[in-house]
Order: sequence, then C-alpha cells, then structure tokens
Amino acid sequence: MFRRQLSHLPVRLVSGMFILNSGLNKLSADEQAATGMQEMAAGTYPFLKKVDAPTFARLLAGTEIGIGAALLLPVVPASVAGAALTAFSGGLLGMYLRTPGMHQKLRPTEQGTSMAKDAWLLGIGTSLVIDGLVTGRKKKKKR
Repeated sequence: MFRRQLSHLPVRLVSGMFILNSGLNKLSADEQAATGMQEMAAGTYPFLKKVDAPTFARLLAGTEIGIGAALLLPVVPASVAGAALTAFSGGLLGMYLRTPGMHQKLRPTEQGTSMAKDAWLLGIGTSLVIDGLVTGRKKKKKR
C-alpha cells in the first residue's frame, strides 16, 4: 500500500500545487478578472449567468483550493482526490470543446492551448480513480 501511495506522489504533488496556486491567485481577482472568468464559463454553462461575477470567482477559487489540497494531503484517498480532479478537469475541457476559436478539429488553436492543457489533469484524475478502484478490489479479494 505504501508503495502505491508513493507512486502517486509525483502526479498528486504537481497537479495539486498547480491547482492550489491557481485557486489562491483567483482569491484576489478584481472585478474585471472575475467578470471575464464568469462570462467565459457562462458561455459554455449557461446556468452560471445567474451567478454574479465576484461570487463565481470566489466559488471557483474555493473549488480549486479544495481540489489542490485534496491532492496534496496524503490522508485523502487517491480515488477521492482523483474523482474531484476528473470532474473539475472534465468541466474545463467542456469549455475548451464548446468555446469557438479554441480548437480546429480538436487540435488547439493558439488561444486554446492554455485550456487544452487541462487534458493532462483529466488523465491524472482518471488514473488515480482507476488505481483506487483496482486497489480496492484487490483488498476485498484478500479478505
């Protein structure tokens, strides 16, 4: 079990620090930055139009901080941290795929490259979930 956790360390550390930093930076977003984030997200997910921009920025920051912390804290099971990361990155990739000008036949445009990189977060999250499920099944068989 310890070896499995040790093998998760690099991906949890790198992705956790990246997301935590992003969330901490969003905490100090000014009105203009908050509005830009909210409008971009609402363009893909229309229900977000009902959320005012400063609230959206705080919620997004809190979500990123929570996911980053979950990835960095070894007491959080890999499958739980991975599920949160998978859901979050899936939403980001949804924005990438649905926002005009971000890609051409799935290949990122220059504007879309910053969002396309979220695919690696989806891969990391999915790997952590799968590993957690496989490890859980092995534990049940040993009982």
